[in-house]
Amino acid sequence: MHLRDRRRPVGVPRGARVSIGSPVSGPETFAEDRREILRQASAALGGRPVTVWEVSAHAHLETQASSEPAPGYHSSKLDVDATLRRWHIPILQGSRWVGCRIEEPDRPWLVAPVRTRPPAPPPEGRERRSRERLTIELAGLCIGLLDRREVGWISGSGLGGLDPLQDITTLPGIIAHELSNPLTAARAGLQLAMETLGGWTEIGAGRRLEMLDELGQVVDDIDRGVSFLRAIKDRARGALARSERFDAVRVVRSCCTLESRVLRDKKIPLELDTALGNVYLKGDPNALYDMLVNLIRNAADATAGRGTPIRVGLERSGSDLRLTVRDEGVGIRPQELERVFEPGFTTKEFGEGSGMGLVVVQSVVRNMFGGSIRVESTPGAGTTLTVTLPIPPQRSVDLPPGRGVARS
Repeated sequence: MHLRDRRRPVGVPRGARVSIGSPVSGPETFAEDRREILRQASAALGGRPVTVWEVSAHAHLETQASSEPAPGYHSSKLDVDATLRRWHIPILQGSRWVGCRIEEPDRPWLVAPVRTRPPAPPPEGRERRSRERLTIELAGLCIGLLDRREVGWISGSGLGGLDPLQDITTLPGIIAHELSNPLTAARAGLQLAMETLGGWTEIGAGRRLEMLDELGQVVDDIDRGVSFLRAIKDRARGALARSERFDAVRVVRSCCTLESRVLRDKKIPLELDTALGNVYLKGDPNALYDMLVNLIRNAADATAGRGTPIRVGLERSGSDLRLTVRDEGVGIRPQELERVFEPGFTTKEFGEGSGMGLVVVQSVVRNMFGGSIRVESTPGAGTTLTVTLPIPPQRSVDLPPGRGVARS
């Protein structure tokens, strides 16, 4: 594809002196450039309509732009289930895709992400992608580069600089990634040293076992550190809503790992009780994470000053995943128990609660995962919240339900 040179911005008469490279382009020019990219991609694909979609907050693909002024339904309506979800691609809110239908209706689509960097080169340098596929990928790259310029123009720099808000949201994940690599290498080196030490006959057996035990404790500390960093990475992987297949057990473990450190300063133990390996749900993992954070912190508020533990349980019950959060706090009076899901209702002191926490929790449980939530409480003895989430069909053999204890 060849993009025509736009040295004279829209609205500037011929003969006017314009400094090349200065930020004189406006939003209308960028929109026109985007349409021109799609038009040229359409021409390279034999006139087939080329469309750009953006993922909405409800994980739907909404048409953002098209090579046609009035695109038809079949040429612009992308079937998400038959394309992105069937290809097991995470559907992130705000992500964009460019594509076209390569044949008649009900035939396959060509779809590529809008990106700012080209994809990795083909294995062994042998190009296997078709010309049509390369055209769509190049269109996605051109639009991504154009939109990066647009962000720079809107911010006033005109240089396409970095977005500071994006830096803030991605920095925790970057730090966690950079720290976890040397820790993993250190753990591998430590294990090698332990294997070598185990074979040293020059050291007495008793002393050797003592040293191996001490080194094993260091390995455990490294594992806890890596688990903590993994929890940060899981939390920072996307602040945007998404709908994808994800491991709910890992999300729960990550949440408990982070929250246990938060509650440690309050001298409130947090215990995770589960024997599950992997259980996959469909939805937004961040929504499940935030839901559990809400429940844990509500329990922490109820147990403030008591020092009693909060127990999080995760087990499989038939075709459901059951998540429980138990505390031994002040409890909820019977006349208040039936109002806990009312917007604005709270049992906390004035100024300490918004009354929206459990409303959000109930919305996530019902609307995103199609589950249910139940509250049981005894004044002065504590509260138990039970969340039941239906488990969709799993791709591997289901693990038998079991129960064990793993403490965070």
